Amino acid sequence: MRRLMLTLAAVLISSSAWAMHCPQDMARIDAQLSSDPPSDPAVLAQVQKLRAEGETLHNEGKHEESIQVLEQAQSLLDEHKN
Repeated sequence: MRRLMLTLAAVLISSSAWAMHCPQDMARIDAQLSSDPPSDPAVLAQVQKLRAEGETLHNEGKHEESIQVLEQAQSLLDEHKN
């Protein structure tokens, strides 16, 4: 019983950690879009689409998926710095 409770506590804590990571990623993307957006309109549109999708997944409680999508958006921004 004790093992079950410890396992359950670990899962809940890790879910909270994922949930707290998403807003930080979104804020970092937003700041970069404000200060140094990509010059290519297609890349900008793709980053904005991925950023919105990441927020939707976060709001649905799908934090791991949200982080993956937000990482894709951040990668695009990093590849297309001005």
